[in-house]
Amino acid sequence: YGKRAMFGPEFMAWLERFRMPEYRLERRGDQYELNFRGSWAEVMMWEVPALAVLMELRGRAVLRGMGKFELQVLYARAMTRVWEKIERLRKLPDLRISDFGTRRRHSFLWQDWCVQAMIEGLGPNFTGSSNCHIALRRDIEAIGTNAHELPMIAAALAGDDEALREAPYRVLENWHEDYDGNLRIILPDTYGTRGFLERAPDWLASWTGIRIDSGRPEEGAETAIAWWQSRGQDPREKLVIFSDGLDVEKIEALYARFNGRVKLGFGWGTLLTNDFRGLAPDDGLAPFSLVCKAVRANGRPTVKLSDNPAKAMGPPDQIERYKRVFGVGAQTAEPVLV
Repeated sequence: YGKRAMFGPEFMAWLERFRMPEYRLERRGDQYELNFRGSWAEVMMWEVPALAVLMELRGRAVLRGMGKFELQVLYARAMTRVWEKIERLRKLPDLRISDFGTRRRHSFLWQDWCVQAMIEGLGPNFTGSSNCHIALRRDIEAIGTNAHELPMIAAALAGDDEALREAPYRVLENWHEDYDGNLRIILPDTYGTRGFLERAPDWLASWTGIRIDSGRPEEGAETAIAWWQSRGQDPREKLVIFSDGLDVEKIEALYARFNGRVKLGFGWGTLLTNDFRGLAPDDGLAPFSLVCKAVRANGRPTVKLSDNPAKAMGPPDQIERYKRVFGVGAQTAEPVLV
């Protein structure tokens, strides 16, 4: 950043000594339950590798019964699909798009191939990858934003309703201090975007931008634009990052609606790095929604409401409490694609 390194020396010393904690994997009927228990700083590191490993093992199980030429045709079709998407995205001038597909990728090698295709096909319009190792290998930026887990943990540890209501903002105060005013992208939908912005302190309006990650993306972006305007900010100087269930059609529609009104960014995930829909027998490689979340903090349950009630997580009584505290009214459920 020209001022200091992204991470402080204390964190780097901790990371050098870090080892992944133990996990517990059980089969319950036709489902698997995977749990991690320990200090938050350690167990949260499991999210990305755990999901990536599960998705790749599932893919290998499907591919195991396929012959050599069947596999070649499968991957040829998948490569063609990715390239056809890239050709459509080429038609969007000033597009800024990055790879957010690490957690639910088909495999590591496939994600690496997709990134290389994006580099060749989109050039500087492809801004980086959420996979730090691939970013290093391909000499591109490692790029991402903060996660819902931060306010979920802070909220679970809150002592009363007032502290609960303030927890999402306290998290961002700490973030701002820790990163010295950098990495300033707000993720506002953990307990409802509209209520979050209505109660937000004025200093948050000076941050770089907002990531839209649930609900109807058009509504989320319009809400953000109206909020910036109400706080005396110029939306054209702000960044809106769309990252929920994106594919080419949605990217094109959002670009057409918001290009020129805000700075646009797209975090393209599963349907970049794992779009094998309809290519395997019985559609056995179709991607699906797979998440890993903190469920307890010091014995207290965590809650996520989201702008899409289909993504809500937590005990029902606590979900109702959080809705009351954060003033979440009627919501419209949207299909959870990936």
